[in-house]
Amino acid sequence: MQALILAGGKGTRLRPLTVYTPKPIVPVLNRPFLLYQIEILRRAGIKNITLSLNYQPDKIEHLLGDGAEYGVKLRYVTEPSPMGTGGAYKFAAHEIQETTIVFNGDVLTDLDIFKVIGFHQQKKAEATIVLTPVENPSAYGLVETEADGKVSRFLEKPKPEELAGLTTNNINAGIYILEPTVLELIPAGENTSFEYNVFPELLKREKEFFAFVMNKNYWRDIGTPDSYLQAHHDFLSGAIKGFEPGKPAESDVATAAIVDKISILGENCIVKPGARITNSVIGAGVHVEEKAVIENSVVWAHTRVSSAAQIRGAIVGRSCHIGRNVSISGGAVLGDKTSLTDYTKV
Repeated sequence: MQALILAGGKGTRLRPLTVYTPKPIVPVLNRPFLLYQIEILRRAGIKNITLSLNYQPDKIEHLLGDGAEYGVKLRYVTEPSPMGTGGAYKFAAHEIQETTIVFNGDVLTDLDIFKVIGFHQQKKAEATIVLTPVENPSAYGLVETEADGKVSRFLEKPKPEELAGLTTNNINAGIYILEPTVLELIPAGENTSFEYNVFPELLKREKEFFAFVMNKNYWRDIGTPDSYLQAHHDFLSGAIKGFEPGKPAESDVATAAIVDKISILGENCIVKPGARITNSVIGAGVHVEEKAVIENSVVWAHTRVSSAAQIRGAIVGRSCHIGRNVSISGGAVLGDKTSLTDYTKV
């Protein structure tokens, strides 16, 4: 069994954070995001993983290498142009010789993939889709199933009046197990979607197509700044289970500075006297000057936060300069290399 991670998106919804950093490797707790997907695949015994890339592929391959450091074997295929989820799966067909677990590249979860594999095999399924319940499914694709778990219908982004008549709030979680025969349903060289093309064709042909529903598992699409920031809060609060935080980084924190116990600092940070950091994740090499305040925020590597600046509920990109007495709040998102002059309010 092998895995394919669809990591070719441009991360448009996550801009400006993805202008210089491809979405699959944006830092989450100071680790490239893809490492969380790779880790749960490795736990399930999946060691052969192909990454389907398109946007800034060299940066991803340079950072992750051949995967040996993470206990897996990584291979890379680069789409000549965006081909959709199904098209990317077809384009990687020369690497696909067996049952394949397919991941959308923006899904953060603590799901036990081994259980999904067991379900797929028990049902003798040709395709299995993972579903997760959400409170408001209107922004997603709803999936209806029969009593035995067989998929019966897809409803993309239902309107309020359509939701009123439904008995399910289970949405497509962006994780699939597919047999190689599914490739036969996808035309070569065309932009094809799992959701709009491949899965409806499976239903039309009455294939063995089943749904595995998550139960008390964490799931989040990190594709927007709000969701990306919330993922960090969920990690810090303990809502996401099963991932090791890694060894504490060595940083220079002044005795008179305050850094709460749940905040995470990267390597070689400097935090000056009177500074205060709470419920936040700070990247490597960040310099926090006297009396600066960082709360409920994510600050990427090598940013400088000048004296008395305040960052609350915000995301600050890599290598930014935040001037003295600057105030950043209200869900602000600053791209890499942003420079704010003294006393600016954002």
